[in-house]
Amino acid sequence: MTPTELALPIRLNVDDSDSPSDVVDALFLGRFATGEQPFARSHSVDRVKSGLTLLPPGARVLRSARDDDRSATLAEGDGWTMLVSRWNRGADVTVTAVAEELAEKVLRQSVEDAEDEPEPQPENVTMGFWYVSPRRGPYRTTRQISAGTWPEIRANYTAPVATAMDQLMKVTPDDIAGRLLLLHGPPGTGKTSALRTLARAWRDWCQVDCVLDPERLFNDVGYLMDIAIGEDDGTAGGRWRLLLLEDCDELIRGEARHTAGQALSRLLNLTDGLLGQGRNVLVGVTTNEDLERLHPAVVRPGRCLARIEVGALTRPEAVNWLGTDEGVGRDGSTLAELFALRRGTAPASVPAPAPGSDAGLYL
Repeated sequence: MTPTELALPIRLNVDDSDSPSDVVDALFLGRFATGEQPFARSHSVDRVKSGLTLLPPGARVLRSARDDDRSATLAEGDGWTMLVSRWNRGADVTVTAVAEELAEKVLRQSVEDAEDEPEPQPENVTMGFWYVSPRRGPYRTTRQISAGTWPEIRANYTAPVATAMDQLMKVTPDDIAGRLLLLHGPPGTGKTSALRTLARAWRDWCQVDCVLDPERLFNDVGYLMDIAIGEDDGTAGGRWRLLLLEDCDELIRGEARHTAGQALSRLLNLTDGLLGQGRNVLVGVTTNEDLERLHPAVVRPGRCLARIEVGALTRPEAVNWLGTDEGVGRDGSTLAELFALRRGTAPASVPAPAPGSDAGLYL
């Protein structure tokens, strides 16, 4: 027998459904299966540095195969055998050896410092947009939107809001206890910016879709069913989906039962009723209403994943953000006001007349 045949004492049955890589995988198990090399160690590298073979010094290549989407290399050294499976930038490395310490040593020589730096996360995130088209009915389109990271925009929010957002940005599917995400507060405080950043923070497990006509969504059963029940890119592969409904004051304020008919009931049904059962759907709502004016059914305990009041920055926070106190209000400023001051586009104002003076004409 040849040295290679002696090194690979295993009998294989293959047919035309097996690829060369499958054969290499099977050959690798020979010495482990017979007990000649009874110790095995493995490690995965997500992003292998460019140019690395992952073969330790002195390795002798026994087999090498490459398919369309992966390659497999079988190599050996004194007392050990190694299988390196590569795909794109990643790799799985497995070593068998005559001793446990030898297997660990060879594996360490192969993968030590092999991990490349992660690619920088792109600034854009894919967001879906739903609306009812006169010609096509309920329709979803996607576009890339810009979104900063949470550390980049955290200073745009007053301390209590930033602390609450810290926890929200870290949420995973295992943390979901409620299906409704409620951001409320005055205009210009950064609610939409926070949602864009949330879409980026959650993009590995959640598709964010913005509903452009929310007033129609909960009054059109067919539209609602298409979004909540129908399969689309947002729920493929078990991914969650966050439906964003912006400026829904009429839908969730206290008198909504009378003014919005069945719309509020359907919203609540989607978050924790029969309609939402078995569906990985969250609903995010923004409103300018005060919490006290919201319908109690919307804010009851257990329904909300998060309920955050996004307010203006305090005066010290606003001055620190802007770098000057010029133009900052006595009680602080909203994010929109601070950006306007930074750009020099704050609206002109007329000082109030002194008491007792002639105010002159007015409109």
